[in-house]
Amino acid sequence: MKITSLWLALALSALVSGENWPGWRGASANGISGESGAPLSWSKEQNVVWRAELPGAGNSTPIVWGDRIFVTQAVPATNRRTVTAFDRATGKQVWQSGVTYPEPDPSHQTNPHCSASPATDGKIVVAWFGAAGVAAYDFNGKELWKRDLGLQKHVWGYGSSPVIHGERVFLNFGPGAQSFLIALDKKTGKTLWKQDLPKGTGKAFANWNPEDMFGSWASPVIVSRDGRDELLLSLPHALSAFDPSTGAERWKAEGLGDLVYPSPIVTPGAIVAFSGFGGPVLAVKPGGERLWHKDKSKASIGTAVVRDGYLYHIDNGGIAECQEIATGKVMWTARLQGKGESNAVWSSPVLQGDRVYVMNQGGDTFVFQASPKQFELLASNPLGERSNASVVISQGDVILRTHAALYRIGGR
Repeated sequence: MKITSLWLALALSALVSGENWPGWRGASANGISGESGAPLSWSKEQNVVWRAELPGAGNSTPIVWGDRIFVTQAVPATNRRTVTAFDRATGKQVWQSGVTYPEPDPSHQTNPHCSASPATDGKIVVAWFGAAGVAAYDFNGKELWKRDLGLQKHVWGYGSSPVIHGERVFLNFGPGAQSFLIALDKKTGKTLWKQDLPKGTGKAFANWNPEDMFGSWASPVIVSRDGRDELLLSLPHALSAFDPSTGAERWKAEGLGDLVYPSPIVTPGAIVAFSGFGGPVLAVKPGGERLWHKDKSKASIGTAVVRDGYLYHIDNGGIAECQEIATGKVMWTARLQGKGESNAVWSSPVLQGDRVYVMNQGGDTFVFQASPKQFELLASNPLGERSNASVVISQGDVILRTHAALYRIGGR
C-alpha cells in the first residue's frame, strides 16, 4: 500500500469509527476527527453537559470508546497510579484501577505522574505508569496483566503514550539511562521484542545537567508502506523506522535535536519530524530520503495536524503557525491570547473539518480556521483551569481534561 492510499484508508477509517477516540491522537493516530458538528463555543456556563472533579493534576489526554471515557490519573495521597473510567452520559465514575508505587520517582512539577494517555481497542485499556509499570484492564476495570519494565528515571518524567496495533502494544520507554522501544503481547503483556535506543547527553543549559538535555518523549506511529507496516519514532538526532514484527531498524533520517517531544506526522508523500523547544525540523519521503530541513522551528511539545498539504502547530509561547509541507515555507504566524493565567501551550492541536482546536495552559481552547491564506480565529473558550491535555472530539462532543476536572462539552 502506497502512502497516499494509506492516507485515504485512514480518512475512511476515521469516518467510520470517528465516534471513538481510542488513543492519544485519535482513531487514525493523526489528531484528525472524521466527525462534523463539534461545538464551536463554550464556557463554564455554556454548553457544559457535565463536569467531573479529578483528585489531582494530570497532563494526559482522555480517550473515548462507546459509553466510556478513560483517563490516567496519579493519586499522590495514596501513591496510586490509576486508570479511571467515567460514564460518558453522566460523568459518573464507573471504576478506578491501578497500581501502588511508593518508591521515589522523579518528575518535574509541571509533569505529574501518569502523563501518558491510555490506549484501547474496545476490549482492553492499556496504560503506562512510568517506573510503576505497564498494565492492561478490561472494560470492567479488572486487571488482565501487569509488567514491571524497570526504572524510568528522568528529572522531567515521562509522557510517551502506548500504541495498540493488531495483537501488540508498542511503547517508547524513556527518556533516561534506560531507554528502549518495546513490543508486548496484547493479551498477556509478554515481551515480544525490545530494541535499545540511543543514549547521550545534550548541550549544557542554565542549571540543567547535560544528561537531562537528551531524550525522546514522542509516541510511536504505525504506517503501512509498500504492503508492510512500519513503526515510526522521532528520537534524538534522527527519525527512525522499525519493523513492528521484529524491532529491527529499517531506515533512519538524521537531522533532529537532542530533545524530542512531538510524534512523527505522516502525510501523502512526506513524513515530518519536529524536535522540541524550537529545535530542528526534518521532512522526508517515505523511506527516509530528505525533502528539506531547518535548524530551528516553532514546534515545542505538541504534535501538529495536517490539512490539504499544510501543517498547523503551536509553540510553547502560544504562537500558532501554518507551514507548507512540500517546502517548509511558513505561511503565517499568529499569537493565541487567552484569558487564563498562562498562554503557554503544551497540548497538541486537533482538526475537525476545516477547524483546528487547541487548549493552552490557562484553560482557553482556541478554534481557528485551517487555511494557509491567513489566520482567522473562530472562537476562544475559557474555562479558567490549568491544563496541558489535548482536545478530544468524539460522538459530537468535545471532551476536555484540566488539572481540576473532566468536561463533556455539548451543543452545536
